Amino acid sequence: MTTALDHYDRLLAEHYTWMLGGDVAALASEQARLLDGWGIRPGPAGTRAVDLGCGPGPQSLALAELGFSPVLAVDANRALLDELSHHARDAVRPLHADIRGVLPEHTRPGSLGAVVCMGDTLTHLPRAQDVTELIGDAAVGLAEGGRLVLAHRDLTAPLTGEARFLPVRATRDRIMTCFLEYGDETVTVHDLIHTRTGDTWRLRTGSYPKLRLGSAWVAAQCRAAGLRVTHDAPGPRGLHVIIAVKEAGTAAPRRRAGP
Repeated sequence: MTTALDHYDRLLAEHYTWMLGGDVAALASEQARLLDGWGIRPGPAGTRAVDLGCGPGPQSLALAELGFSPVLAVDANRALLDELSHHARDAVRPLHADIRGVLPEHTRPGSLGAVVCMGDTLTHLPRAQDVTELIGDAAVGLAEGGRLVLAHRDLTAPLTGEARFLPVRATRDRIMTCFLEYGDETVTVHDLIHTRTGDTWRLRTGSYPKLRLGSAWVAAQCRAAGLRVTHDAPGPRGLHVIIAVKEAGTAAPRRRAGP
């Protein structure tokens, strides 16, 4: 088993956009509708935004479509950032970096209208403490009225038996399935990807850990960071969505140094 970063580098990044449906522009439009419906749009808090774990950029492009500028799009996988660069508008600024510590290093306190961390990125972090620190960094970076949007897969309730085998997507020349193994603090995700060239099928596999983050725990980290949770409910694609706002006069934690 490898880390999440290694797994994306070795296997998953190549198939990630296909896994989501294959059309980044369509995904961005879908995300823009969702974010707008949740009230994530430029306003008194300003137009600066950060997308943590942006991947090929559906949320980054959505933020730009809604009028945020600049949008700092951060990911540790170079291939996915290169893919984003093909679609990026002038407002989107890709940054190859670890999302841990990127806010203290690349943004000023109280300068951001929105911070988003979606697509199950939170569960890819090595430790729960990293999630707490990321939320604290976001609270410091947000302007008054700015919003933090988190989407993650709550893996605290274990699947059993055949339910642990999850079909992801299947097309004429590619099939992806996941299998889950549960530990105390993490779930080991086994990805199985079949690809066909002519009449020949090839199987590639890889495994990596995901944190078992309860949605109630994530919401509690937002409150502990001085944010008010305004939305806490299941969202699309099996993800749980939490939105928190930095209110006027809220004392956020002191900004820490990056890792």
